[in-house]
Amino acid sequence: MRRFMAGDTFFRYTAVAVACLIAGVLIGLAVAPLPAVPASGDRDTLFQVSTIDALLQGTYDGSMTFDELARHGDFGIGCGDRLDGELIGIDGEWYLIRVDGRAYPVSGNATTPFAAATFFDQDVSVVIDEPMNLTALQNRVESEFPSENLFYAIRVDGTFSHMVTRSVPAQEKPYPRLVDVTANQTVFTFENITGTAVGFWTPALAEGVNVPGYHLHFITDDRTAGGHVLDMILAEGTVQVDTTANFTMALPSGGDFWTVDLSGDLSEDLERVE
Repeated sequence: MRRFMAGDTFFRYTAVAVACLIAGVLIGLAVAPLPAVPASGDRDTLFQVSTIDALLQGTYDGSMTFDELARHGDFGIGCGDRLDGELIGIDGEWYLIRVDGRAYPVSGNATTPFAAATFFDQDVSVVIDEPMNLTALQNRVESEFPSENLFYAIRVDGTFSHMVTRSVPAQEKPYPRLVDVTANQTVFTFENITGTAVGFWTPALAEGVNVPGYHLHFITDDRTAGGHVLDMILAEGTVQVDTTANFTMALPSGGDFWTVDLSGDLSEDLERVE
């Protein structure tokens, strides 16, 4: 069983504060000011909406607005309500790359069924000065990780001699499984394009919660096109890595998520989707 727990520090501080207050009243001593509660918006936290296994099984109804998501990060990926487009957040701006391949700024009250976000603060920078395909680039970046048991936000800025992305259209109920949707995905190929790939590396301990390994989305420098990354060759550029040691998740408060069976192994579906 996987458990992700947060807020323990708050409860410890609160318990200590209450005990001190009671003791002060009982013995007539002056009570010291309450200890400061750590800020809830820890920048080294990966915030996630729902789970990848729920999305794989067709839980596509949005459960969180983009305004709320943006309170938890200026960087991230996900998808739109009813699976309408590939979501990318970069420098505090959020876009959906829809099935026409174009990037559309998202409206604040629109919703997402699945997303991950953080406040991006670079911890490691890797300069790439020779062409690398996707596998070589991933191996090079992964060699910089201090541990394989943490989350990492990844940003790749550069010139891509080859970039292949995809997007999918909005779905109608009854929703099909994601593997069936992506079987008819729209694929886009870019040559000699400048832009940014954004996403996360997720540890194996979070299997079923997010995509183990890399999950990247791309957007062009002019913020007009992009999609979910299927393949790439980075001609030259810079990779920035933000080590993210904390994790928190908001599960949908109703809808299909409450009844979907999340006990099975969906790794084969995920491999076909990614």
